[in-house]
Amino acid sequence: MNGRPECRLEEATYGMVTVGERGQIVIPAEARRELGIEPGDKLVIVRHPIHAGFLAFKMQSIREFLEMFQREVERLESQFGQSGGDRE
Repeated sequence: MNGRPECRLEEATYGMVTVGERGQIVIPAEARRELGIEPGDKLVIVRHPIHAGFLAFKMQSIREFLEMFQREVERLESQFGQSGGDRE
């Protein structure tokens, strides 16, 4: 979907970081390189819905996902009509 092959959890893990006194963490260099995170990039932090943790996404990645999602919704609407075949 995004041009990246799926990977196992251990392949997606960049290591551990320590939270500093001011709540700051350092994103590992390998993660920054692989994900194209540059100084000044905006990251969106999302709380995990179940576990005590968070995920971070580049703002541009979220924009690209939403644009793709919108195109898919429009495709489905044109294929199935505005009602979407809802049953009540």
